[in-house]
Amino acid sequence: MDFLNKLIVHESAQHIQLLHYLLMLSLFLFIPFLGLILGGSVLSFYYKGEGQSKGNNFYVRFAKDIIETVTVNKSVGIGLGIIPLLTATLILLQLLHTMTIQTVTYLIGAFVLVCIGLVLLYTFRYTLTFSDIYNSIKDLEPVSDSVHEEIEHFRSGNKKLSSKSAIVGLVILFVSLWIIIAALTIIIFNSSLGGENILEVLFSWEVLSRFIYIIFASFAFTGATLLFSFFFWDGGKDFRNDDYKEFVRKSSVRITLIPALVLPLFLFINLIAIPNVALSNAVFGFSFLALLLIFWAYHLLYSMIKNANTKFSGLLFFVMLFSFLAILVKYQFTITNATKLQTTVLSAKYDEYFASIEKANQPVQKKISGEEIYKNICSSCHAFDHKVVGPPYIQTLPGFEGKMNDLVSFILSPVPGKVPGYPPMPNPGLNRPQAEAVAAYIMKTYKQYEKK
Repeated sequence: MDFLNKLIVHESAQHIQLLHYLLMLSLFLFIPFLGLILGGSVLSFYYKGEGQSKGNNFYVRFAKDIIETVTVNKSVGIGLGIIPLLTATLILLQLLHTMTIQTVTYLIGAFVLVCIGLVLLYTFRYTLTFSDIYNSIKDLEPVSDSVHEEIEHFRSGNKKLSSKSAIVGLVILFVSLWIIIAALTIIIFNSSLGGENILEVLFSWEVLSRFIYIIFASFAFTGATLLFSFFFWDGGKDFRNDDYKEFVRKSSVRITLIPALVLPLFLFINLIAIPNVALSNAVFGFSFLALLLIFWAYHLLYSMIKNANTKFSGLLFFVMLFSFLAILVKYQFTITNATKLQTTVLSAKYDEYFASIEKANQPVQKKISGEEIYKNICSSCHAFDHKVVGPPYIQTLPGFEGKMNDLVSFILSPVPGKVPGYPPMPNPGLNRPQAEAVAAYIMKTYKQYEKK
């Protein structure tokens, strides 16, 4: 996994906080969608099997409607199922790279499984469409035996593909969601779940309790989504059959209600299990908000059952959605609280790294060489022991012995007529450090000549 370290960028405390918000957004998009795909695919596969075994067309039709509703299209699968998980993985790689827990490793494995699972379940969706086509062909005028045999061959192959893609896809997606919940849970319980044995992590009660909650929440949300799609969105679906409409209403209400009944229990279990380091007022607040929304959903479902209508199907969908999101916000706060020390470490590393960059970018002060200044500027007019244009230094420097400040001042601003018989010295254009350096050099060299 060393290649992943190349993706890591040092972040300040403000940037780390922004990453936590982006992680929350990624989970907002991904977890409800994956739960919807998983719940809808299970229901579709169940109703398809029941319909074929009982010869009930309502069940078969409902199976096709469910899978088409939850999968929407391939672009949605990529936009809500693949991109957010990849984003969350990269964010957690950034936030947890100095910790020893296996969160990122688990998420990379889950990402591969999610991609495979989604491909298989979208394949399952299209096999149901092909089944409708084959059934329609059967109702057409009789065809030759060879054509009939060909159609039956493709129909049989499509049926096998439908079952295999659904079963394998559901198992893979089920396992991937389990691993994702485990990966997020060990961030909160890193002291007790930081081991490398994935089976111990997956079957720990901390992970199982959260995974069971997400599964039940996924089925309840799926039922609410079906009610929303069939009876509210764009004026509701054109059923053309009142009996089928009533069947869909009853089935969707039942799908929503039954799993929703156990949500408060697991919400409470998950809350009391959170370690003290991960608790905060926000964690309790969003847990309470999720509980209120769940009880509001009970009220809406009771009204729909009592009055045998779908009046609140739109409102129910948003209540269940926001209940789901409230739980995800709670999880995000527990992750943020549990990684406060990690944030401090990363922030300190950022400050250290930034300081080293600033130091490296500071201009290097080149040491001023008096000898170099003499050779480049002064030597054109002066020598130490003989006349050039100006007088030799052995003639002028004795008057400056012990008076280095006067010599520096003279170099910076030469006084005309200082030495009779020579032309006035022009200003060499040096700054004070340069003048001090060349004054020290010529005085030191002059004394060497004096000793000779």
